[in-house]
Formats: sequence, C-alpha cells, structure tokens
Amino acid sequence: MVTQPEQQVESIFSKVIRLLRWNKPEGRLILMIPGLWGVFLAAHGKPPLPLVGVIILGTLATSALGCVVNDLWDKDIDPEVERTKTRPLASRALSIKVGIVVAVVSLICAAILAFYLNPVSFWLCVAAVPVILLYPGAKRVFPVPQLVLSIAWGFAVLISWSAVTQNLSQSTWLLWGATVLWTLGFDTVYAMSDREDDKRIGVNSSAIFFGNYVQEAIAVFFVGTAGLLVWLGIVIHLHIAFWISLVIAFAGWVWQYFRLKKTELPSDAYGEMFRQNVWIGFILLAGMIAGSFYS
Repeated sequence: MVTQPEQQVESIFSKVIRLLRWNKPEGRLILMIPGLWGVFLAAHGKPPLPLVGVIILGTLATSALGCVVNDLWDKDIDPEVERTKTRPLASRALSIKVGIVVAVVSLICAAILAFYLNPVSFWLCVAAVPVILLYPGAKRVFPVPQLVLSIAWGFAVLISWSAVTQNLSQSTWLLWGATVLWTLGFDTVYAMSDREDDKRIGVNSSAIFFGNYVQEAIAVFFVGTAGLLVWLGIVIHLHIAFWISLVIAFAGWVWQYFRLKKTELPSDAYGEMFRQNVWIGFILLAGMIAGSFYS
C-alpha cells in the first residue's frame, strides 16, 4: 500500500516571520545601514551603545511595520506577481485581521523606542509614519513610487543623527541626500525584476518610468550617492579609511551598471544585486567608523 507523504503544516509563528520578512534579513539590514551611518558619523565613530541598540531595534520595528502595511495594501495584487504571490496575506495563509494586529504591535514597539530619543528625533519619528503608511498607495498614483520609499529611508539618517546632536546640520542633509539616491538606485534595480507583472496589473515603478534608460538612471543615482558622500567626507574631514571604502563601493556600483546593461539577465540577478548593496552599505559603514577616529 502506497501512502501519501504528509504535508508539513506551517506554524502561525513561521507565517508571521515571513510577513515581517525576517526570513529575508537583507531587507532589514539595508534599512538599518543608513541609521548606523548617521549615528556613528554624528558621534565621530563613538556613539553610546544604548543608542546604537535603540537605532537597531527601531529599524527592525519600522521595517516590520512597513512590510505589513505594504502587504495589507497589496493583498489583492500580490497574487498576480510571481515574486510576491506566496506572501502570507497574498496567499491567504494569514488573515487581514492578523496582519492588522501585527502592524499595530510593530507600531507600538517603534513608538516605545522613540520615547527614548530626544524631542527632535522623536518628532522626526512621528513625521516618518505617514510616509511609511502611504508608500504602498504611491505605487498606484505616483510614477516613481521608489522616491517616496527613498524619502522614508532618509528618515533613518535624520532620526539617528539628531539623536546624537539634537539638531540637523549641513552634514546631516548631505548624508540624507546620499541615502535617498542610494535607495533610489538599489530599489530601482530590485523593481526591474517585476516590470512585466507591474505593467500587466497597472502598478507604477521607477523601473517602468525610466524605460529603456533605466540603467542610466540607476547609474546617475549611484554617481550622485558617491558625489554627496565625497562632499560629506570633505566637510567632516574623514580619514583615508572612509575614502578607501568609498572607492570599493563605487567599484561595486560600476560593476552593477555594466551587468545591468546585459540584455539577458536571469530574474534572480536583480535580487542578487540588491543583496550586494547590503555589503556595500556595511563596507561604507566600516569606512565611516574607521575614518571618524582620525578626523
């Protein structure tokens, strides 16, 4: 008698982990990186460890909120996209009610952490919430929704920097601009894998907006990122370690541009380049920390 193999039942806990994307740490780390850039540069490489912990936990809570809100917005269109059709809300593995509860818990956790910060940083946290909540809707009405996401990413710099200095300076805005352009670059790369599905269901993205010039747009974003980081390094007198890390990062971006110019790329290549930007971000972070000690 032939028996059918038992189908493994996924636990609620595992489904929530997937909802939060904690099974894909690169997306959490890439939001954490600008926050760490800001806190270490503002503190000249030596921020208080409790504050670093709050920044790390805060980015985890914020990214969790953003992921759940995004999936709630997209619960009816994610099933039509190859990359997103197995997400818990899209596949109905979790109910909308559970999604809302997880989003509220994430928001509460982020709010508790925000109370640790000074008033300037706290109110920047408050200002970031509408941007996070509205980004998924921007995909339906705004031609370059990645810009909204990039502005949301930029709040990580503003919050972490002001958490140290209690103000925003020229240096803060240079790092903010670099973060916005970097995010536009790597998220446009990521969006390239969804172009056909997005066109079919009527969702906007920067990868669609720039059309045949999308590789050139990405190059402009990465060159702009490098340019603003050069300006920042000069303004705050960073040591040679930072400049070495920036050269390595720029070489990585140049390599990605030429790879994107190839006509036949497998769909998983875009996610691979997204993950490479996590490493690039951490290389820059290491250079910023080392470069600050001698600045």
